[in-house]
Order: sequence, then C-alpha cells, then structure tokens
Amino acid sequence: MQLNEIHFKDARPIDGYGPGFFRVGGQVIKGAVLCTQTHARAWGGYDDVASLAALADDIDVIFIGTGAQIAHCPPHIREALDALGIGVETMSSPSACRTYNILLSEGRRVAAALLPVD
Repeated sequence: MQLNEIHFKDARPIDGYGPGFFRVGGQVIKGAVLCTQTHARAWGGYDDVASLAALADDIDVIFIGTGAQIAHCPPHIREALDALGIGVETMSSPSACRTYNILLSEGRRVAAALLPVD
C-alpha cells in the first residue's frame, strides 16, 4: 500500500474532534462549527441557515455533519441551499470531516457545517 501525504497549502483542515468540540487549523471550537477553506467559526446549527447561504458565491458543495450518527438534513436547509445552487451532502460528522479534508486538499470549493459528536 502506498500512502501519500496530504498538503493543504493555505487551507485550514479539520485536525480533530471529540465530545463537544472540533479542532480546525489548530484552533479549538466548542459546539457546532462551520468550516471553509479560509476560516472556521461557531455555527448556530440547523436554525442558522443564513450563515450557510452566505457562502453561495464561494462554495459548490457543503457537507452537513449530523453528529455521531447519520440523520436526515432538515428540509428547510436543503431547500434553501438548493435554491442557491449549493450542493448538500449529509453524513455523520466524522465522515463529513474526512470528506471535507480530502476535497479541500484537492483545492475544491467546499464547506462543512458540523454538529458535535457527543
């Protein structure tokens, strides 16, 4: 098996997560988090659609991390982002972290909105 080191250039990958927190580019953020190539900040969860919609010009797809287990994305989020042309992929937060990091390393226009793993 061949392993390849991943390079992120100026992007901020998700370094880790644990009960109630995420570590992004060395910064620890408690609770839900919204990550893009250039920043990471606290996210208001499913009620905070405005923060996701504000990314419309900068991303093509957003990964919604639903916590430790996969769950359905609330329809109001999917509908709002679909209307803006943003693709939505829903998965568990650990899977969303891994997928986000891979696509981020490829220079893709992605974001991740993650609920914590408790």
